[in-house]
Order: sequence, then structure tokens, then C-alpha cells
Amino acid sequence: MSENLIDTWSKRDAEEDSMTTEHAWIWREMIAAVGETDFTNAKVLDFGCNQGGFLRLLYDLRRYAAAVGVDIAQNAIARAEAQKGDRPITYRATDRLSDIGDGFDIAFSHEVIYLIEDLERHAGDIRKVVKPGGDYYAVTCCHSDSPLWHSWRPKIQEFSNVPVPNHSVSDIAEAFRHAGFQVSVQRFLASAFVPLGGASDYFPTDVDRIETYSRWKLMFQFTSGA
Repeated sequence: MSENLIDTWSKRDAEEDSMTTEHAWIWREMIAAVGETDFTNAKVLDFGCNQGGFLRLLYDLRRYAAAVGVDIAQNAIARAEAQKGDRPITYRATDRLSDIGDGFDIAFSHEVIYLIEDLERHAGDIRKVVKPGGDYYAVTCCHSDSPLWHSWRPKIQEFSNVPVPNHSVSDIAEAFRHAGFQVSVQRFLASAFVPLGGASDYFPTDVDRIETYSRWKLMFQFTSGA
């Protein structure tokens, strides 16, 4: 039984509710980055799915057989369930991947892995549910190697209902290598068109936004061994 559930990830309703709209362009890039993979018979996992937008978009673009979205935020999961329509998605409020079965062909997370305190446990849990040879794609620009992270972290700590660790790229990679994954990475949005919104709380200038998305937004590929 899950023990660490919360109502919402953010203490700010606007922050929570805006994610689907704000992240949609990035989710499209994530889907494109995995190439022309045939999802027809695939079982898909979205770890830290929030209100479920990624799996809805993925199904609309690439039909898959079934998917599970998990999150510890119970209110977000309720919103996800209400919006899934007739798509073959199950959303679960849980902090234990053992609750959802195994046999996943592919897994995703977007800006979630940086919030996980125990990376080695997370890597081990993913290893148990993803098929041998399957991939887990984790995207984040929230890591200690990014020049803006030192200013972002206290801002996120102010509104996050969960602790905000301070992981480096090496910390993430080593945890998954230790769990038996082959680890690779790419600069995720290096060739994408980045929306420029001017100065914000997170980006002092548009150049900072471009630099962060093109250099420090990373897409890890963790391939499960036999």
C-alpha cells in the first residue's frame, strides 16, 4: 500500500494546472526523439504523470496497446482519469511501481527524476517493470550541472510539496548503471525551435532560455539489460 501520497505536487494551483499547456511542445519533441518506433503493441509507462497529458498526447500521435501513468499526487491523478476519454490508459496514485505490474516496453518521465531522493531505488524499481531491452527515457534540465540550477532550486523548494534534491548528471547516470542499465544521453532540444517568452522568474533573458534548452535540457536513455 502506498504511504507517501500527497494531494498536489505544487502548493500553487496555477503552477499545477498550467503544466499540460506549457509542456505540450516539449512532449512532442520527446515523442519525436524516440524515432519511428512502432507503438502498436507497446505497453507504456509514464512515471510522474501529473494530470496525464503526456500519455493522452502520445496516444493521439502514436497509438499504443496500453499505458499506465503513475504519480503520488492524488488530485492530479483524479484529473487525469477524468480527461482520458476512451484511451487505453490506467492512472494510479502510488509511490510503488510494484503496484502496477511489469512487462512495460517503454517508459517516460519529464522533469520528474530530479525530484527523486533515492535514485538507486528508482533505477531498481524501473528495472523490475521494464522488459529486458526496453527503454526508459527521462528528460530534465533540473540538475546541478546546469548554470541556472542554483537559482531555480530555492524557487522550486518554495512551492514544492516534496523535497528538492541536488543531483548531478553523473549522479543520475551512475544510479542507473549500478542497476544494470546501459546509459546514454543527448542534448534534448539542441535543434528544436524554442518559444521565447522574454524574461521570467526562471530565465533572466531569452538567451538564458535558449542556452538552457539547447545545452542543459537532457534526455537520458536507460536501456534495460537482459
